[in-house]
Amino acid sequence: MVLVQLVPTARPEAGSPSAGDLLALARDASPDARQRLLLGVAALCDASPPSGELSPVLGEIFLTLARQAEREVRKALSEKLAHADWAPVALVNVLALDEIEIARPVLTSSPILQDDDLLRIMIEASIEHQIAIARRPQISGRVADAVIERGEPAVLTALATNRTADLSVDSVRRLVEHSRRIAALRAPLTRHPRLTEALAEQMYHWVGTALRQSITARFNVDDRVLGDAVYDAVEGVLRQARPDENAQDDPDRDEMERRLIDKLQSAGQLRAGFLIRAIREKRLSLFVHGLAALGGFAADDVREALAAPTPEALYYACAAVNIDRAVFPTLLAELRKLNQSLPGEGGEPIWLRGALSSNSAARAFRVLIADNHREFKAAV
Repeated sequence: MVLVQLVPTARPEAGSPSAGDLLALARDASPDARQRLLLGVAALCDASPPSGELSPVLGEIFLTLARQAEREVRKALSEKLAHADWAPVALVNVLALDEIEIARPVLTSSPILQDDDLLRIMIEASIEHQIAIARRPQISGRVADAVIERGEPAVLTALATNRTADLSVDSVRRLVEHSRRIAALRAPLTRHPRLTEALAEQMYHWVGTALRQSITARFNVDDRVLGDAVYDAVEGVLRQARPDENAQDDPDRDEMERRLIDKLQSAGQLRAGFLIRAIREKRLSLFVHGLAALGGFAADDVREALAAPTPEALYYACAAVNIDRAVFPTLLAELRKLNQSLPGEGGEPIWLRGALSSNSAARAFRVLIADNHREFKAAV
C-alpha cells in the first residue's frame, strides 16, 4: 500500500495532481488508487478552492472515497481539511465523529463546524471529543454553556484553560462553583482573564496556599481577612451558651452543628486542629460530626466508639484524620469529662505501640466497628 504524506508547500499548486493523474486513478478500482484519488482531489481543491458552495457531486465523491479510506488516510484528510473553508459539510461532520485522533484537527479548527454541529457531536461522541471542542478557539457562549451544563470534570477543565471562549460572568461563576469539587479547575480559573474579584474571593476559601497567593497578588485581596472569614460562623457557635445550658443531645443543636461541619468541609477549611479546639470548647457534638466528616465515617459509628469500653476504636478514628498520637491521651481525658467517663479504660494504651498510617487506621476503625456490630447481633 502507498500512503501519501501531505506536506504544505509555499506554492500549493506545485504539488497538485494533474487532471490526467486523477482520471487514471478514477479508472482504477483498487483501494490504494481510491485513497490516492481522495488525497489528490483534496490537494487540487486546496490549491484552487472551489468558488461558491462546493458542488454536491464533488462533495459526494469526497464522502464516498473517505468512507472507503483507511485510518491513516482519514487522519491525513482531517489534517488537510482542518482549515479549509471549502470542505464539504457532510465530510467534515463524518470526520468529526471518527476516532479522536482523526477527529481532533477538524474539531479544534474547522470553520465548517457550526454551533449545532458541535452540540450534536458533544451528545454523540466521546469525552475526548468534548475536550477537543472545549479547547476550540473562540467557541460561542452557547457551546460553552452546554459544556458547563454537562459538568464533566475533564471537559470543564479544558474549557477553563481556553482563554478565547466566550464566557459570560455567569458562566465563570458556574465554573467557580464546580471548582469546589473539581480541584483541577482551580489553577486555570485563578489565572482566567474573566475571573472577577468577587468570584476570586469566593474561590479563596477552597483553594490551596499557592493559589491563594496567586489570588491575593492579582486582586490585592487581604489574605488575613479572607482566611478568617470562614470561621465567623464557627465562632458564633462556640461563643453561644455553654453545654450545661444547652444539652448535648438537643436535636436542633446537633443538626445545626452538622450543617456547620458540612459548610467547613465544602470550603476546604475542616482540619484535625478544629476537632481539638471543639473539645476544648466543650462541643462534643461538633467533634462527632467533624471526626465523621474528616474520616469519611458515619456519625453513629463515631458515637459508638465514644461509648465503647475501650478507647481503641476512637484512637483509630483520630489517627485516620491525622490527630497526633502524642496528643491523643490529653484529648481522651477531655472527652471523658464531657461523655460520662467514656470511652472506658479497658484494654492497653494502643497509641504507645507506634505510628499508624491514616489509611491503616481508617481500615482498623471500620473493622473494629463492624466486629462490634456482629457481636451485638449474635447476642440478640
